[in-house]
Amino acid sequence: MTERFDFVVIGAGVSGEAAASYARARGATVALIERDLFGGTCAFWGCMPSKTLLHAAEVRAHGGEYPWERASARRDYMIVREGRDYPDDSGHVRDYKVAGIVPVRGTAKLAGPGKVVVRTDGQPRELEAKDIVIAVGSLGKVPKLEGLAEAGFWTNKEGTSLRELPKSIAILGAGPSGTELAQVYARFDVRTTVVSPRLVNPTDHPRSSALLAKTLRADGVDVRENARAERVRPRAGRGAEHVVELADGSTVEAAVIELNVGRTAAPALSSLGLDAVGIAYDGGDFLEVDETLRAADHVYAVGDCIGHEISTHLGHYEGEIAVKVALGDKIRADFTATPRAVYTDPETAGVGLLLDQAKERGIDAYEETADLATSAKGYVSESEGHVSIVIDRKNKVLVGAFIGGPAASEAIHEAVLAIKLRTPISLLAQTIHAFPTVTRVMGGLFAKADLALR
Repeated sequence: MTERFDFVVIGAGVSGEAAASYARARGATVALIERDLFGGTCAFWGCMPSKTLLHAAEVRAHGGEYPWERASARRDYMIVREGRDYPDDSGHVRDYKVAGIVPVRGTAKLAGPGKVVVRTDGQPRELEAKDIVIAVGSLGKVPKLEGLAEAGFWTNKEGTSLRELPKSIAILGAGPSGTELAQVYARFDVRTTVVSPRLVNPTDHPRSSALLAKTLRADGVDVRENARAERVRPRAGRGAEHVVELADGSTVEAAVIELNVGRTAAPALSSLGLDAVGIAYDGGDFLEVDETLRAADHVYAVGDCIGHEISTHLGHYEGEIAVKVALGDKIRADFTATPRAVYTDPETAGVGLLLDQAKERGIDAYEETADLATSAKGYVSESEGHVSIVIDRKNKVLVGAFIGGPAASEAIHEAVLAIKLRTPISLLAQTIHAFPTVTRVMGGLFAKADLALR
């Protein structure tokens, strides 16, 4: 028997949950399909466990009593894995049912316009809907390196769920996840090496990247920037550690190799039957959508699988936007003010365009920067870092902002709103900022820019 809904959402990570919850809030009927854990990567293998471990590592680094056993137990509590080998997602399922969402556990396949067949443990279930939202998430990429498969490797899943610390670890890739976990491991006395083909967190502001590299080195991490892994020799090192050969002729030895070299949605997308709904999928890492997140008529895609920027907050936003569009709201997705953050100690955060990016878009832009270490906030908290803003001279508005320092992930949101609303620099300069804070430093840059633009 066919079950009919207003929406069928495929994938119950953050973006899928957001789409389903918002659709129900607007009175629509919703089925939410998930083949693994309802709640997805963020809840069980990403944001929540990693930030829990970062907190424990920070307490320990600053002299607090936080042994690994306690940190591991706290992480298990956060991912509902106490006394279990695999997390329990029943709390998510219960909340869906309370909200009126119909959870369906199984593997979905598109069977035609508005039609989805779900392979379950029992009989297949046939679902129909006016609109379908694809939110299948992503997996960590695995590079083609000789010897890697034989050596074995971790991804973010093993990296955030480990219960026993390895003696040593080599992290290939230094994006947000790799950088954060490197600090966790090092602060719990694991010999840690990070290998990055460019800078640490290379898409960040260069001053933020430099701060992260300096911070990791201060924690004892061997940071190899502008280095690329070329080959792995399994168990060929001292104590049967793996040897990673780098392009510059140097090597790294470690008991565990962890991969943080990007994400792909290809495995899930290739098995979804996209051609059945008129989507010509080319086998790439991500699915293409238009500015309303539409992939085909009455089919939307959101979250990791469209690859805009892989973050929980953006996936949540996209999930709600897709449903709003499907319900007839005259809006489109706006990514101009998407915040990004790395939750190390200290943090980094950014929003908008770097100076070079702004100039490439034809904006007459310039940058103002303040050294956080010599600010009042830096002196009282013994902190270092920076606050940098990118200004559009012609329109006298903010187009980018970047922070490295304490609470950067919180302080960035004034700039997020300013870019979103295109708030005049003169108005930002007149805004009172509490003293002594990181946002006060940003406020000083607004005042400086206001004078320069007169």
